[in-house]
Amino acid sequence: MTTKIERPLSPHLQTYKWTLTMAMSIVHRATGVALYVGTILLAWWLMAAAAGPSAYATFQDFISSFIGRLIVFGYTWALIHHLLSGIRHLVWDLGYGFGKKEREWLTWAALIGSISLTILLWIVAFAAGGPR
Repeated sequence: MTTKIERPLSPHLQTYKWTLTMAMSIVHRATGVALYVGTILLAWWLMAAAAGPSAYATFQDFISSFIGRLIVFGYTWALIHHLLSGIRHLVWDLGYGFGKKEREWLTWAALIGSISLTILLWIVAFAAGGPR
């Protein structure tokens, strides 16, 4: 005979009202996963550079295509967003920014900052003689 153990149920996402802070927390985790996947692209670049001109040309053809640039743009945003969101979490770990206004401000700052810095970085890269 088995006895059923009654345990309290943990609330699910459907229980809570969605907030920007909650959504950006989930995005922070997703960008962490994206960085792992994007690092495969970085490894491909390094292996192609070590393998010689033919392998590097293949990599360069992919990365200079529309889809390649879109992936690298997304990787850039994920990296910057994960950094800024990590700083937001560090501020919280230090015991600051838990008020409603502070929490919202930190979340918006990470979101707007990541988008702005990504665009700025790409503008600077292209202006400095990046892909033509």
